[in-house]
Amino acid sequence: MTQIHNKMPFLAKLLGVEGVRHPRDPVSAQVARSLWQIAQAIILFAVIAWLIHAGAAAMEYRWQWYRVGPFFYRIIDGEFIPGPLIKGIIVTLELAAISSVLSILIGALTAIGRLSSSIAGRAIATTYLEIIRNTPLLVQLFMFYFVLAPIFGIDRFWAGVLCLAAFEGSFAAEIIRGGIQAVERGQYEAGDATGLSKFDKYRYVIVPQALPLILPPLTGLLISLIKHSAIVSVIAVAELTTEGLNLISDTYMAFEIWFIVAGMYLVLTTSLSVLVNILEVKMNRPR
Repeated sequence: MTQIHNKMPFLAKLLGVEGVRHPRDPVSAQVARSLWQIAQAIILFAVIAWLIHAGAAAMEYRWQWYRVGPFFYRIIDGEFIPGPLIKGIIVTLELAAISSVLSILIGALTAIGRLSSSIAGRAIATTYLEIIRNTPLLVQLFMFYFVLAPIFGIDRFWAGVLCLAAFEGSFAAEIIRGGIQAVERGQYEAGDATGLSKFDKYRYVIVPQALPLILPPLTGLLISLIKHSAIVSVIAVAELTTEGLNLISDTYMAFEIWFIVAGMYLVLTTSLSVLVNILEVKMNRPR
């Protein structure tokens, strides 16, 4: 055993691992991991792009990448004029941002209702969850746009926002409820023992411990919301997918447009994933 121990430094040097240390900064490690995930996504996207290019070549499709510049922007008399894709991505960001905030609020209220001792609160929350989670999103969108929007005088943008918020809020509710229930029961008892009110107990004891558990699945939910926002194109909301469809109908450049639209969605979702991963590491860092 002593001989093996004495040979360890030599083996480490031979294998080239001498002096290797694990990164001490968890943020740097998380950033490196996130960058590797982005690289994997880019590689996968490149492989898919090559396959589609090969298929287009077999179809004798003539690529027209030289025409895509004005789809992003134009400079006329020194003035910057955004193109349809830039306008579409701005509307997508607005749609996703507002829907995300509303879905988290709806999810939090529904989770509170599910966890409350009120029979009416639990019944309302459970009914909402069962209806929303067991009906297709497209059907819900038509209900919001063709039924509720005319009654309340809501335009198509807000009909899409409310539909997405209601749909994603049902999943956010279960994520939040699961995170709260995952906190050990001893923490609840400790809050009661210190004389905290129910609100303060959740505010200072339960929620801070539940948040690191809630954040990862909630990130996936927000990424899904960005992708699901494309469905509002069926009610002609001028977001990214709608603008892409309009460009395809005008130019017949289906391959180029869908490549660009897919790439823009990829940039949005991966950027959000990286930012939330960094936030998660900072929240879990010991203080």
